[in-house]
Amino acid sequence: MSSQSNPVIRDASVVPIPDNAALRFLPEGPSPLSVDGWLSWVAIQHGESSTRGSINLLDLKNATNRSFDLPGRPGFAFACATTQPDAMPTRFVAGVERSLGIFDTSDGSWQTFCDGIDADVENTIINDGVLWNDNIIFGTKDLEFENKKAGLYLYRASDERLIRLRDDQICSNGKMIRSDQYGQTKLVDIDSPTKLIVQYDLDVENGSIGDPETLIDLTDDPGVPDGAILTPDSNGVIVSIFRPDVADFGKTRWYDLATGRLEGVWRTPDSPRNTCPALVPMGDSMRLVITTATEAMPPEDQRHCPNAGKLFVAETDFAVPSNWKAPAYAVSRRSVSE
Repeated sequence: MSSQSNPVIRDASVVPIPDNAALRFLPEGPSPLSVDGWLSWVAIQHGESSTRGSINLLDLKNATNRSFDLPGRPGFAFACATTQPDAMPTRFVAGVERSLGIFDTSDGSWQTFCDGIDADVENTIINDGVLWNDNIIFGTKDLEFENKKAGLYLYRASDERLIRLRDDQICSNGKMIRSDQYGQTKLVDIDSPTKLIVQYDLDVENGSIGDPETLIDLTDDPGVPDGAILTPDSNGVIVSIFRPDVADFGKTRWYDLATGRLEGVWRTPDSPRNTCPALVPMGDSMRLVITTATEAMPPEDQRHCPNAGKLFVAETDFAVPSNWKAPAYAVSRRSVSE
């Protein structure tokens, strides 16, 4: 259960990116790269009727962005591991439509290594995901946001097997992995319409999860929890709130997972539809990057929310951990050629 406190409130600064309506429709999935101040993010859909999206590479220091069109709508993308740890990656593992594959920004190529996801249901596509020891945990979403038919999946690296963990979600979001005080691996997960942040025991070897335990209950909130990340010590969760109405600002919140206490709020002026956060190293400190969207926002509401769909960056009190590494996927040579 969540409880109230006197949270630290900060206002995030708008980044002049994206600079066009297509990319502002549904930015999500920011992920830090190995190069200081750089991150990737995905534009899930280039407009309401579009069936294409893109991977984007953003340099926070210089506020520049490069966009690479994909063959469908991505739910997530993470850089692939490189032989040089500080090199700019060109290959990304991504979930696009109902497939997992590798996209290469150097030549625009796409190579599928896992297909047929959610094959027994209609009208779903891949949504949010997280890497864990070269495994991928990800979910799908019902494009009508109504039916409990979307899957929650584990793609297990040891045998390159796709395992369905659940088949009754609506819009699978906010994937995080942590260990409890007993060393048990936990999957923290959000099915957005439930307005609950829950966790499961995760057993990768057996390809299973336990019963859900509610960590944060937001059922009385006017907004919907979307993407989320853990704090560097894994004791807190930072969750972006997608607020469907017009508001002076949006909110991305930091909750303590042990108590449910609200510790902090980052506000995004003139952009109420927060979608995903990421902590990105810049020097010795972590900056919080927040994506926002114009999805399902009428033109009149967009006029009242001129920053909707932009990315934001904010200060935090988090130092860069000494053992910090950017998320990176180790590509299997058995399934995807170099």
